[in-house]
Formats: sequence, C-alpha cells, structure tokens
Amino acid sequence: MYLTTEVKQEIFKEHGKSEKDTGSTEGQIALFTHRIKHLTGHLKNNKKDFRTQKALLDLVGKRRSLLDYLKKKDIQRYRAIIAKLGIRK
Repeated sequence: MYLTTEVKQEIFKEHGKSEKDTGSTEGQIALFTHRIKHLTGHLKNNKKDFRTQKALLDLVGKRRSLLDYLKKKDIQRYRAIIAKLGIRK
C-alpha cells in the first residue's frame, strides 16, 4: 500500500505541529497533496479508470476548500504551505 502509517506520520511531522497532530489544516493539505500525486500517477497509466478520476476530483475539491479556509484565517500560513508543497492557484 502506498500510504502506510510511517508515511502518514512523516507527512504530519513535517507539515503539522507533531506526528500525532492529524487535525491541523497544513497536515491535512499535505496528506491530500500526497494522495492527489499518487492518484494522478495511477490515472496516467489507467486512463479509463473513472472511479479513480472521481475520487481525484473529490480530493482536489476538499484540498481547495481547506486552502480557502486557511487563506481566510491566516494568509501567512497559506502562503507558507503553498510554497512548501509547490501548489499553484
């Protein structure tokens, strides 16, 4: 499986406050970004996998809403996470 417990802990340790802090906005955005990159690679090989395509669009929407929330609450944290993950608007 591509998303093991160790990978999740590493993502949350790098982008959240700690590896146990799974509820932080930055940590969730980083986790969604990791999953989006994985699904994008899967869809490059399997072009007719429409279930995965729908799941990818749902994840992108969830990440976008979290980014919008963070932009409203704290613009500095928003800019930092955008720069760190390499996400474009």
